[in-house]
Amino acid sequence: MNSLCLYRLPRRYLHQSFVNAITPPVANFHLRRKQRPDAPKIITAPNLSWLLFTTIQPSPHEDIVVHGFVRSVRKHPNVAFISLVDGSCIQTLQVVVGNQNIEGIANGAGLRVKGRWVKSGQARMQPYELQASEVTVLGESNAEKKTLTAEYLRTMPHLRVRTAENATYLRLRSLVINNTVKFFDSRDFIQTHPPVITSSDSEGAGQVFTVSAETSHNPAKHEAEEVEQNGQDQSVQPAHFFKTPKYLTVSSQLHLEALAASVGRVWALAPAFRAERSDTSRHLSEFYMLEAEMSFTESLEEVMTLLEDWLKRIVNRLVASRECKELVRNVRSMEDRQEAQVMEEYDRSNAGEENRPAITNQQLQLRWRNMLLDDWPRITYTEAIQGLQDAVNQEKVVFEHIPTWGSGLQAEHERYIAQEVGKGRPVFVTDFPRAIKPFYMAPSSSSLSTDENESPSSIPTTPGPTVACFDLLVPEMGEIAGGSLREHREEELIQSMREHGLLKPTESSPLSKLRALAGQDQSMLNQEQTMSSFDGTPNPLQWYIDLRKWGSVPHGGFGVGFDRLLAYLAGVPNVREMVTFPRHFQQCRC
Repeated sequence: MNSLCLYRLPRRYLHQSFVNAITPPVANFHLRRKQRPDAPKIITAPNLSWLLFTTIQPSPHEDIVVHGFVRSVRKHPNVAFISLVDGSCIQTLQVVVGNQNIEGIANGAGLRVKGRWVKSGQARMQPYELQASEVTVLGESNAEKKTLTAEYLRTMPHLRVRTAENATYLRLRSLVINNTVKFFDSRDFIQTHPPVITSSDSEGAGQVFTVSAETSHNPAKHEAEEVEQNGQDQSVQPAHFFKTPKYLTVSSQLHLEALAASVGRVWALAPAFRAERSDTSRHLSEFYMLEAEMSFTESLEEVMTLLEDWLKRIVNRLVASRECKELVRNVRSMEDRQEAQVMEEYDRSNAGEENRPAITNQQLQLRWRNMLLDDWPRITYTEAIQGLQDAVNQEKVVFEHIPTWGSGLQAEHERYIAQEVGKGRPVFVTDFPRAIKPFYMAPSSSSLSTDENESPSSIPTTPGPTVACFDLLVPEMGEIAGGSLREHREEELIQSMREHGLLKPTESSPLSKLRALAGQDQSMLNQEQTMSSFDGTPNPLQWYIDLRKWGSVPHGGFGVGFDRLLAYLAGVPNVREMVTFPRHFQQCRC
């Protein structure tokens, strides 16, 4: 009977009498102590949160051993009070020490403390405290307690993570990832690990990092040695490590489409890289993207509903967690320290955002409640542009960038739409112009096409063809997610790639003209054209076109800026606070 696992038993069997009867070795500490008089006299706490949030009654016959770092030391004539933390929670453990035992103890020092768990004299702050009998310094520190700005802390990211706020953000990230895995598992999605090194820019924006192999301090000598070792002529040495240029991925979407053709539904949380020379609070050069792809869907509504359900699940779990209270405490602490002036994370060069105040405690909790509301609004891009233009004409708002059909939504437009249309709730904006979206998006079912041969390089001034896609906008932050139905037909995908400048136009090849005059099949012409890109080099997206040749089915998916989402949930105005080691333009420390 002692080998029985409690976690496998129905709840009705966890009655106290049943636990007392079997007395298993896995029972809780306080139960084991009552039922086993021969229990060890020294109990080592796995972490401080276990000690602080578990109902453990004081006992004069047992010692508790804890490990942690000193947050602060308050010295009195005969006694000292140490605030101990270990990162498992934001709350500190109060340790009472005699002055003879505090030598070498300073802020940041790592300690092992043994003592009795007793009732605290300050029950309002902490019901119990650790009366130390033995203190061992495991790691010395000479740090001074100071109030430092977020901008200054970013210059030392290896130490910044030890602050209470940034430790909370790490626990928030862990909580969201844990519940994300459970959510997609409940929807029969397969978690995958797509590659980081890719052969193309999936978005077609050209803002990519190129991958190259480090040679040596003397490249010519290194190359000569390599030639000698390989016994090859230097003239035939490849110019690139992978023979052709390769890049750090900007999105895992294209590879997820290939994987979805195998197992139906896939998702990934993977790093992405963009070489944007933007130094604002919203931009990172290295960040994480959560992307999902599912086969056999022809409904954009189905993709949006999946995204909405996932976000609501995340917020639901957050509100019910200890991390929720910690985030509220963080925001309250920011208010008490007048963090709106202290935190300088909003770049003063970021037009339109420099005057945004820090979020308040009430605003953060309202943000969570709004995300749990039903019926997130859905409007088309055309409706959004019309609403923005009407607001300008009625002098309700002044935009730096005039909203026009065929141009992208600016951050100021996104925030206005989220606030006025959503009334605090997230808003889906669908059916954007084909000219301003990537090549892989399928056309909208209700596309208002005025000229089928229109080049996407020109921005139309009147409604034109649109694609079945969406952006998810949230108040204050703007866009945090985007998705679409993918073009699953080979002919249409090739045509879209030509229009976006990723393939040669059909008439550019003399061989194609001869074959056309000879009456050869159009599929042969397409095959000849898709083998090379616009500049004549081998087409790096040929494998993506091949996916449409063998059993391609309607499919769609979405991508979420994971770090930006965490910043929104935490009420942090700068996304760089949510990343442990932020990389952005001209900054890559550690």
